[in-house]
Amino acid sequence: MSKIEIIGLGAGDINQLSIGTYKKLTETKATVFTRTLDHPVIQTIEEAGVRFQSFDNIYEEEEQFATVYERIVARLIEEAKKSAEGILYTVPGHPMLAEKAVQLLLDQDEVEVEVVGGQSYLDDLFTSLRIDPIDGFQFVDGTSFERSQLNYRQHIIFCQVYDRFIASEVKLALLEDLPADYEVVVVEAAGSQQEVITKLPLEELDHGLEVSNLTSVYIPPAENHLLNHTFSNLREVIRVLRSPNGCPWDRKQTHESLREYAVEEVYELIDAIDQQDDEGIIEELGDILLQVMLHSQIGEDDGYFNVDDVIRGITDKMIHRHPHVFGDRDVSSVDEVLTNWEALKKEEKGEMRQSVLDGVSKSLPSLAKAYQLQKKAAKVGFDWKEVQDIWKKLEEELAEVKEVIEANDHQEVEKEFGDVLFVIANLTRYYKINPEIALNLSNQKFISRFSFIEEQLREKGTAIEDATLEEMDAYWDQAKERE
Repeated sequence: MSKIEIIGLGAGDINQLSIGTYKKLTETKATVFTRTLDHPVIQTIEEAGVRFQSFDNIYEEEEQFATVYERIVARLIEEAKKSAEGILYTVPGHPMLAEKAVQLLLDQDEVEVEVVGGQSYLDDLFTSLRIDPIDGFQFVDGTSFERSQLNYRQHIIFCQVYDRFIASEVKLALLEDLPADYEVVVVEAAGSQQEVITKLPLEELDHGLEVSNLTSVYIPPAENHLLNHTFSNLREVIRVLRSPNGCPWDRKQTHESLREYAVEEVYELIDAIDQQDDEGIIEELGDILLQVMLHSQIGEDDGYFNVDDVIRGITDKMIHRHPHVFGDRDVSSVDEVLTNWEALKKEEKGEMRQSVLDGVSKSLPSLAKAYQLQKKAAKVGFDWKEVQDIWKKLEEELAEVKEVIEANDHQEVEKEFGDVLFVIANLTRYYKINPEIALNLSNQKFISRFSFIEEQLREKGTAIEDATLEEMDAYWDQAKERE
């Protein structure tokens, strides 16, 4: 079977290469394939008569590193199959450290692969930086990483920082979490005679530095106060507040005592949205998140559930209810998405719901509940065919209100007014308007106009109780014109 021997060239100069590896490279008669010629050892071995063929050209031709590695592997397999003796392939450092092409070679079964070895630069790097990885250590590929995977409480080392573009990508990701003046360390050719260590602010990471395939970037562990934007810090704060040494008010709370705050925070968020107040939206979303965290901590303190269960539940639900995103189902419109959503929701609930109307919260404000009840009923066909029919029904209900008012039957007046509001809620559903939001906008409009009236009267030195209706109507019209 054809064979590929993979040799690590070490982290820096020729002194890091073992005698056995040196002899294997210098005694071969075949061309030696290498990932890159940009390594101090290559020139020294070339002086001994070794011929290298690199894949540097592929890096220049391709925009995606994944494609680069696939092409390298395909070429190596092709060359190995053509050679009876097999081929040698060299990489910087150790083959098992940050070498994606090596992993792809190990995963295939067309040719035999043997990893000969090489010195990893990690030992030299830890020595140069004077850090102990037992404190917690992350080794990250600068060409392929997700910001969410970074743990700033540990030592973080970025490898594969080949050029200034990659350095810039690393910098931009880190600036999402760390301040611009956060000190980072750039290490070039760790452990070799060419080693250079540079400390600089994070914002300057891609400024003026000469980077190469021997460049690493070290991010020291961050102090806790710099991580207050992370979920783990929020969770710890809530845990402390609820602990025996925490806040008496927070320790006293129960699911029941917090109910009123949940309602208040939602309405305050709606106000901020209506006012297009971005800062307000941030604050109110935080207050809502606080409610989630407090309820979750109460559940954990009582031993029933924790925030992990809450997150797992909503994550599983979102994946299950979006098969057109996470599965193989196709959809062609928003309406189809909503139809699938309801079907999957019903499937999840199973036999728990006996009525189509089940699932409408009993705690909803009456107008919102009317809207949701009719929305549920309409999905099974219990609905007017044309909107004109709803308008006719509204006229009927208004006529009935007038009749019971004339009959001076207060109890019936209340019921008939309820019927009017119920029909109006159905009208808003037809026009895809949420009645609670619509009414809240009208409330805000009334507050604004009435406040204008009060302001104008104060400027005149007139108490609003002493103003005439004509005066107030005039100022009301002015307020309308100002909107």
